[in-house]
Amino acid sequence: MNRDQKFFDLYSLVLGGLGVFTIAILVLAFKISDLTQGVYTRDTDEYQEAIAERIAPVGQVYLPGEEQQAMAPTVETLAEPEPVATVQTGPQVYNSACIACHGNGVGGSPITGDADAWAPRIAKGIDVLYDHAINGFQGEAGIMIAKGGRMDLSDEDVRNAVDYMVDESQ
Repeated sequence: MNRDQKFFDLYSLVLGGLGVFTIAILVLAFKISDLTQGVYTRDTDEYQEAIAERIAPVGQVYLPGEEQQAMAPTVETLAEPEPVATVQTGPQVYNSACIACHGNGVGGSPITGDADAWAPRIAKGIDVLYDHAINGFQGEAGIMIAKGGRMDLSDEDVRNAVDYMVDESQ
């Protein structure tokens, strides 16, 4: 036997074996797909709906004169909550507002802790001190700006600051 004939026989045998192997794999694949995909056959409504959902367009185009099918979503706005009013303590108000004048006597204001300067004012009564601190006052000794110029302070905050300064000055 010559070499060419031997090569041709071996080559034919390999090609035949690969052909049989390919057909066996193909038959096995069909059997496995029938067993595993029997749930979704092409004839069922569920299968058709799944396909329709997958190939549905992302958006829609409306030409002039056509009406939109669905309403645009609306956003519901919530009412803005009212801020919580907190009452500050006397020292807090004093250190944030009153100390500017009552710390060094600006405009004739009595210095906190100076009992002699505070005595005539305290003698008029606490209600008068509250009124002058809240509404402002101009006297011979000096001027008191309404709420110390801090209109954001509540009346209760100012009363707490007055109580603190009176307690420190007695």
